[in-house]
Amino acid sequence: MTDTLSVSTTGATGATGATRAAGRPVEAGPSRRGWTVLLAGLGALLCSLDVVVVATALPALRAGFGASLSDLEWTINAYNLVFACLTLTGAALGDRFGRRRMYVVGLAVFTLASATAALSNGPGQLIGARIVQGAGAAVLLPLTLTLISEAFPAEKRGVAIGVWGGVTGLGVAAGPVLGGAVTEGLSWQWIFWLNVPIGLVMLPFAATKLRESYGTRPQLDLVGLVLAAVGLTGLAWAPVRAPQAGWGSAEVLSALAAGVAFGTAFLVWERKGARYPMLPLAHFRNRGFATANAAGFLVFGSLLGALFMITQLFQTGLGYSPLQAGVRILVWNAMPLLIAPVAGALADRFGTRPFLLIGLLLQAVGLALLAWQVEPGVHYGQLVLPLIIAGIGISMVFPSVANAVTSSVPLGEAGVAAGVNNALRELGGVFGVAVAALVFTRYGGYGSPASFLDGCAPALWVSAGAAGAGALVAAFAPSRTRA
Repeated sequence: MTDTLSVSTTGATGATGATRAAGRPVEAGPSRRGWTVLLAGLGALLCSLDVVVVATALPALRAGFGASLSDLEWTINAYNLVFACLTLTGAALGDRFGRRRMYVVGLAVFTLASATAALSNGPGQLIGARIVQGAGAAVLLPLTLTLISEAFPAEKRGVAIGVWGGVTGLGVAAGPVLGGAVTEGLSWQWIFWLNVPIGLVMLPFAATKLRESYGTRPQLDLVGLVLAAVGLTGLAWAPVRAPQAGWGSAEVLSALAAGVAFGTAFLVWERKGARYPMLPLAHFRNRGFATANAAGFLVFGSLLGALFMITQLFQTGLGYSPLQAGVRILVWNAMPLLIAPVAGALADRFGTRPFLLIGLLLQAVGLALLAWQVEPGVHYGQLVLPLIIAGIGISMVFPSVANAVTSSVPLGEAGVAAGVNNALRELGGVFGVAVAALVFTRYGGYGSPASFLDGCAPALWVSAGAAGAGALVAAFAPSRTRA
């Protein structure tokens, strides 16, 4: 039995035969749905893997390039910042020019940028390649969720999104081990080379197995794009540069002022000036949409801030090799692979709020226990239980946020909803890494293992606090999300 889905073709002039007139059903058979979940999951896998796998290689980059703390931050944040700034545009491009077509374009850009990153011979070139990677991911990742939302009816979507979350969790789980093994056995360049054959194999299948569809916005919101990009860049630039330039410096204060000014102008434009807004502010009147996005921002700030510190803790603080560190982190990062599909399926039955709330509480408790244990003389056995608790928590939050966001808007708005969610998540990650690094430099440094531990513990307490704040937000989520 197949499910029928309506695909709007407003503004899809010159569309292929894969689309139909607005309101007319399009068949989405089991085979097509299977390919959609597989390709969407692999796309999300690549995007998530390239945050985690790079984090494991940070000590090797610091030693090989003589990279500063700022260089290490930008190796991660250049990717996340561009991702955050352009992901709304990526979703809009999919609505305007076709989701399958733009998925293929995003995948091709990501693959090419990965090869460029592997060929870098300095931190500046690597950061530049990461910027292009982020641009490709900004098109690729939001469309993975949109493609799944279109291929499955609402009552079956939680299971599919759970599988998507599990595959994403595979990237998180495999990243530290893969990054450690490649960095130790070959070189850090191979963490980027691995993306190339995967992307090249995926491209022909994505072009032929995914169904083309279009959104309801026939024009791009170019003014909104510029305002959002400048505003987000300013807001993210300030905390990243503050440890080096100082919070009272002209650079940081100017960045904050520009971020607030352009961010405010963006909101005003989206509300009153844009004919086809890239961010329909009316969606935020929906409590399910608003709380899920706020929780997504905080959970990714907590997750990436903690990841930035933990990957270095195991190497710089505890003296493990990259591979040894990756294997030991697996007790934390493997949890989404095991828990996320189950949590996604149960969310269809019981609603997303319990999984958001309990998941964020578990993440906060796990990271707090971890921060409490980090002190001179700590050994790995003391960290296992806190890592498992935090891992179970994040596993419950991943699919719950995605399901809540897409279920709280009409199907035709799924692309925009996914774009908003990804933009806020990535922006949360940028702030999470920046704030963790800021706190680390305030209390510790790289002078010795003891000095590193002195700074790591407070940074992890901040990450735990961000997850706790997310739990407070999740308490106000509706029991069921509705469009």
